[in-house]
Amino acid sequence: MMNYTFASATILLVLITDPIGNIPIFANALKHVAPERRARVILREILIAFALLLAFMFVGDSFLRVMNLSELSLQIGGGVILFLIALRMVFPPPAPAEGEILEEPLIVPLAVPAVAGPSALATVLLLVSQQPDRRMEWIGALCVTMLISAIVLVSAERIQRVIGTRLVVAVERLMGLVLVSVAIEMMLRGAKTFVLQLARG
Repeated sequence: MMNYTFASATILLVLITDPIGNIPIFANALKHVAPERRARVILREILIAFALLLAFMFVGDSFLRVMNLSELSLQIGGGVILFLIALRMVFPPPAPAEGEILEEPLIVPLAVPAVAGPSALATVLLLVSQQPDRRMEWIGALCVTMLISAIVLVSAERIQRVIGTRLVVAVERLMGLVLVSVAIEMMLRGAKTFVLQLARG
């Protein structure tokens, strides 16, 4: 089991929700939204994502019991998901040739899956299932993460103008490299625990 602190949990959640990497997604989705409404739409989508992630924190234990999942399987599965997400951050796929979003987005694709995607949901579930007695710390870490996401995304146009698109991409890939290491550590710890359980059994 990985023992997270408030700081490490916050960093992990920030890496997974990836506000820097979400800048192009939000910019494209809000292209046809009036400039004076964009900040309001971003904050609304962040609040929706926060509510969904918070709900997973409170129903996490029940969800595991209903689905008959162990913490070990969640840890290894979460590590695999994080690894795949991290690879996409380091080696982003080409943008799909889809039509532009012409109306104001609601929930999809900004709140879900851009912010509260499968990896973020799996991570909050993992945090609470491993250390349920520290639930308030994880809620605090989630609050800080959503605040950082809101600040970055509301300031997205300014950030792109100041640091440029290339630096945004470089930061995104650096975050991906860090997340690859976190994912591998999760899988190695899960595998080690599994081997120890087999040896004892």
